[in-house]
Amino acid sequence: MMRLIITLVLFSGIEIYAFKGLRMTFAGLDPIWRKVIYTLFWSSTVLAYGTIVFMMLNWTDRHEWQGRSSYTLFNFAVGFFIIAVTSKLIFGTFHLLNDIANGVKWVGTRFFTTPPGESHEKMTRIQFFNQLGIGAAALWTGSMLYGVTRGKYAFRVMSERVGFPDLPDAFDGLRIVHISDMHLGSFNQALDEVQPGFDLINSLSPDYVFFTGDMVNNFAQEAEPWIDRLAGIQARYGKFSILGNHDYGDYAMGRQPELKKKSQERLFEIHREAGFQLLRNENVLLEKDGQSIRLLGSENWGLGFHQHGDLVKTMEGVAADEFKILLSHDPTHWSEQVVGQTNIALTLSGHTHGAQMGVELPQFGIKLSPVSVRYKRWGGLYSEENQHIYINRGFGFLAFPGRVGMAPEITLIELYRSEKV
Repeated sequence: MMRLIITLVLFSGIEIYAFKGLRMTFAGLDPIWRKVIYTLFWSSTVLAYGTIVFMMLNWTDRHEWQGRSSYTLFNFAVGFFIIAVTSKLIFGTFHLLNDIANGVKWVGTRFFTTPPGESHEKMTRIQFFNQLGIGAAALWTGSMLYGVTRGKYAFRVMSERVGFPDLPDAFDGLRIVHISDMHLGSFNQALDEVQPGFDLINSLSPDYVFFTGDMVNNFAQEAEPWIDRLAGIQARYGKFSILGNHDYGDYAMGRQPELKKKSQERLFEIHREAGFQLLRNENVLLEKDGQSIRLLGSENWGLGFHQHGDLVKTMEGVAADEFKILLSHDPTHWSEQVVGQTNIALTLSGHTHGAQMGVELPQFGIKLSPVSVRYKRWGGLYSEENQHIYINRGFGFLAFPGRVGMAPEITLIELYRSEKV
């Protein structure tokens, strides 16, 4: 209850303070236009909070699959709320800077001699930061609107070439397509809009496709309409998958074990019907031209989550000198149990989504995302000694129904013997 009160006070403060800045910025405007602007401001507030409340009151029986209409409501409510609140927060931040500037000006004119020809009245007309805030908020809102309409379908390929001195010759040049975090329920059965992503996967002519978990948000039924599309993903030698934290159904069916079990069993079947071999704390031998590497598939293991993964069980029967690739949904598994404690050469993970928003300009060394507050490693390739982890930024989305500066990702990883890289 205390957290709820603090949250309400915080959000109310943002709204009131942003409106104060708005009134100051447009004080000289024609009264009719001021009324229009104020009406739009408070209408967005009512709509943002109203849809959230409506969703909470009507999101009953979450253990039952409610179909497309439920996710339509959820996506709209969460998306509009985030856009409305963050836009006002951005403007409010600039308004705070404006108030600070006004305060400094007031101190200067109150306690020091006013420069000749300068009126104290000018202090109240410093609107630079307010006007800058309006522009920044408008730019942010436009970016967010693009993210929820087109950005979530702007699939991109990220490529990495990774070399290993002990990679068997037969696997030199192996092409792996790595995908993760589809969250198919969030796409609201937008089959045609997502199909270009599947086509992009096939255009890469992968030897293997590895999927690192979170096929659904909560329920196996979310994946039902997508089986044929998933089955259409082609790989020369095979497709393998693991489970992510959302695939267990804990968030929606945690108190209904029978329903959760039924959903899980159906999801396992869907993986198989889609042509993926689901690895659950087990491993398989990948063979080519008389040589082999070992593919390990761990169930979800992550800090702060139910830890279904068992790395010891996953590695049963694996020789110490075998070249090993691990599929593990949560990247904290790598830092806690893999790197420095095993000789697993490459780990593939997902989970973070790159927060679905950020700025990445590698040519300038810029790589920023809010998710870095929670995860030290959150997107791309990371290496320590001769061990590597690649963290896919996600194919789908969750909660915020879009992507801003963090496009949905399909990863192409090419393996080479290190002397050839």
